[in-house]
Amino acid sequence: MQAALDKNYFELFGLPESFSLDLTEVTRRYRELQQQLHPDRFASAPDQQRRLSVQMAALVNEAFQTLKDPVRRGRYLLGLKGIDTGEESDTAMNPAFLMEQMELRESLESVRDSDNALAELGVLETGVADAFDARISRLQACLDESGKEDLKMARETVRELQFLQKIRAEIEQIEEELV
Repeated sequence: MQAALDKNYFELFGLPESFSLDLTEVTRRYRELQQQLHPDRFASAPDQQRRLSVQMAALVNEAFQTLKDPVRRGRYLLGLKGIDTGEESDTAMNPAFLMEQMELRESLESVRDSDNALAELGVLETGVADAFDARISRLQACLDESGKEDLKMARETVRELQFLQKIRAEIEQIEEELV
């Protein structure tokens, strides 16, 4: 069990180190690992084994959350390749993408006051979903190629996906408020 703490998430789950994953398989392996490592199975074990079981269960949970989310998985793969996405320190982004984000935010604000808000949100949501899916495809292609320029583009794409994820969450929140 101790050796598993040193594995990356893909190794831990026995999966290839790839952006393309079968999420059904990821979930199946998660359940297997949770069943094997759940702290309740170690209730009568010595303290060290119980603590290790808790650590392993937490690691498996974190790995599962990362592997099932395409943005987190992309960021994690970049990290394994030695590339920091720099969300906290690097504020430089593609100006066209930033302009697109400003326009989306303006659209979100205007939708709140609209008489036809739900329909307009639906259109906005479709556009954001399409942009998200296109960037997921680009991220997958970049990570599959793994050349220097591909990884640079993958880094930019992960950062853009984070913005799009936030907008999607805001759209969902507004929809809930309106219903």
